[in-house]
Amino acid sequence: MRYTDDIKQGERKGRQEDGMITSKAINQAIDYILQHIEEELTLNEVAAHCYFSPYYFSRLFKTQTGESVYQFIKRVRLEQSAFRLKTEKERSITEISADYGYSSSNYSSAFRQHYKTSPVSFRKKSYQGAMEHPFFHHEQWRAESFADCNRKIAIKEIPDYRMIYERRFGSYEHMHRDWGELLVRYRDYISKDTKFLEITYDDPSLTRAKNCLYDIGLSVGEECRLENITILHGGKCAVYSFKGHIKAIYAAYQTLFLVWLPKTRYRLDERRNIIDIYHVVDCAAMEAEMDICVPVR
Repeated sequence: MRYTDDIKQGERKGRQEDGMITSKAINQAIDYILQHIEEELTLNEVAAHCYFSPYYFSRLFKTQTGESVYQFIKRVRLEQSAFRLKTEKERSITEISADYGYSSSNYSSAFRQHYKTSPVSFRKKSYQGAMEHPFFHHEQWRAESFADCNRKIAIKEIPDYRMIYERRFGSYEHMHRDWGELLVRYRDYISKDTKFLEITYDDPSLTRAKNCLYDIGLSVGEECRLENITILHGGKCAVYSFKGHIKAIYAAYQTLFLVWLPKTRYRLDERRNIIDIYHVVDCAAMEAEMDICVPVR
């Protein structure tokens, strides 16, 4: 049967292959969970979405991601709520926790278990003028001023992209290695019109490095019939033009969410993903020119 073959393939490859998710069904499941993370989700529901029995699906999901479906959902909810505590200062902790189905007491307990601090203490310490970089631990990152950030931003309509992609779990620090492998693997599909696209799903200051999720890929036309194709939805975005060392990308993201967005009339459109579009990459110097496209409404 199809799902049995997928299980066997998943158990052979699993998460060993540099964190890559090799099962199309598990990628579909992750997409479904992320799209419905604020709703009540069950193993049976997610398995049914992928046309799997709960038993086989749970085995494959654990093999591919290193977590059970329940563990993944619980972790993502807590980490997304922490991101909102950090960025949505105008909302109360009770309001944010309720978005993810928690009562005040249950949320405080679960949050403390995950982060070893209370939501109140976390929020107080979540933004300071300079903070430790999550990758380059000997350095601190500093946010730009609103004016400096605003000069680099334009509101644009980003098109949808049909893309070859690979999804991985692992530290964002090592993504340049994955990019190098992907460019070699799909070099026959690269043309002068190719867009180099990336989605990072987590704030690495809130998510353990091994659990950070990301997609990397290339734009392709309808003639490409590979299986690992997805549609990356664009739309209205605040586009930040970045140029510099890759270690500064994290500070750019933090500036966008902690400095720029709160002082504008725009709000993050959480129905769509943040897209990084690379224009120039110097792997030797670890420098890049790229657009960080934040979906807004």
